[in-house]
Amino acid sequence: MSDTSKYHLPHGTSADGSYDLVVTPESAGWGYSGLRILTLRPGQAHALSTGDSEFLVLPLTGSCTVTTDGRAFELAGRTGVFASATDFAYLPHESEALISSAQGGLFALPSARTERGGHSARYGRKEDVPVELRGAGNCSRQVNNYCLPGTFDAEQLLVCEVLTPGGNWSSYPPHKHDEVRTDDSGNPVESELEEIYYFQVAGEDGFAYQRVYGTQERPIDVLAEVRSGDTVLIPHGWHGPSVAAPGYDLYYLNVMAGPGQDRAWLICDDPAHGWVRGTWESQATDPRLLFGAKETE
Repeated sequence: MSDTSKYHLPHGTSADGSYDLVVTPESAGWGYSGLRILTLRPGQAHALSTGDSEFLVLPLTGSCTVTTDGRAFELAGRTGVFASATDFAYLPHESEALISSAQGGLFALPSARTERGGHSARYGRKEDVPVELRGAGNCSRQVNNYCLPGTFDAEQLLVCEVLTPGGNWSSYPPHKHDEVRTDDSGNPVESELEEIYYFQVAGEDGFAYQRVYGTQERPIDVLAEVRSGDTVLIPHGWHGPSVAAPGYDLYYLNVMAGPGQDRAWLICDDPAHGWVRGTWESQATDPRLLFGAKETE
């Protein structure tokens, strides 16, 4: 029986007040990962209490000011998710912040529950965000690595965004990260992370597809047609591909967190499809990448 209706959240179905989307550990039925999508009208402000979670404030469209602990972070933002990467702000748990926007906009607030509080509020520069091209051929995609191990320090939170040209496949080969595993030498090869996919698709009628399927021990079956503002929850299992329909570029924001105290992002390919990686060496990267490159030249 399909689990799509349980784990696919169409745009607007999980809205609450100023939030177009609210995913908490409680609503998702897991322990750590969360995401809110905040709409601010011109001149509007929103008070955020982080409680037991750390947050990013990540502009999707527009700019904002984040005021917290006597400091103000001016986020220049961007005109849209396909235009460029963006600057952002980090908020630790048990903090208060005011998010205001003179022109209005749409802002992602990824979060992770944590009992630790070793980091202070701080600003992340757009210029410091590593932009990576993965895959080749029709598996080419762009990854903006905002808050991953080695790119930006946090307690539990991992955040990146993936941009896929129309007609391409990303999150491929299918992979998982739902258990802690080591190899025969004791080296870690997989970590346990819950994941949220939040989608935007270029074009008024744009659409894409997201697949999630499980192991024999932990079955899950999701095949969702996604459109702008939709979200897919991935508690466990193989996830991918994310398929961008021809003619419609695809964006998704990934939010991950889990119980591991070392904040590792270690994935395991589905062995039935992992061989595909070996074919990329003979293929060129899709020339439509990088998104936003002409705008920033």
